[in-house]
Amino acid sequence: MSMPFYVAPEQVMKDRADYARKGIARGRALVAVRYDDGIALVAENPSNTLRKISEIYDRIAFAGVGKYNEFDQLRVAGVRAADLKGFQYSRDDVDARSLANQYAQILGQIFTHEMKPMEVEILVAEVGAHGNDDQLFHILYDGTVMDEKGYSVLGGDAEAISGRMADVDRSALTLDGAVRAATSALSGPDRSLTCDDLEVAVLARSNGRRCFRRLTDDEVAGLLGS
Repeated sequence: MSMPFYVAPEQVMKDRADYARKGIARGRALVAVRYDDGIALVAENPSNTLRKISEIYDRIAFAGVGKYNEFDQLRVAGVRAADLKGFQYSRDDVDARSLANQYAQILGQIFTHEMKPMEVEILVAEVGAHGNDDQLFHILYDGTVMDEKGYSVLGGDAEAISGRMADVDRSALTLDGAVRAATSALSGPDRSLTCDDLEVAVLARSNGRRCFRRLTDDEVAGLLGS
């Protein structure tokens, strides 16, 4: 009788993690950074139709890097979950923390039990009534959740981009300063990104009930040139 093929569980997990990381590293990166009126989300994305950054609910935004069709499935699931909770209870009950926990459970379940993990990293951002209430939840391909302060970096070359963001003085960042800092961190010393290469959106407290707003190319060009 032939012996069944055996692979150690830790080797299976390592192989899945390596596979997911390689897929994510091939994608372009994204930076979210807090500024005085909320959170700016800046992604390297030359496409005019495929979006990495989207609105989830009144004060909550979603951003993803990696395989587009996979993180877009997660975006849709988040919108449905937020709408259902807001309808059943109250709009104020919809928060980024619970959404991040749901995403973590989905990604962790897929990573552990499915043959192929999702090749994605996602961010759930929520702008609070005051600056200290802003939240950034970075969720990895295996369901790990990181509650990040100040800024968050997703995608390829994240370590180098994080290093450049760490050198930024974020004590009094305005929107133009936040967009310029994120763009500089994404481009690095050897490249120059223009408004055509970027997708930029904000969660701004001053926007009213629906805080999410996507910036046009002209607005981004103005911020980068100011």
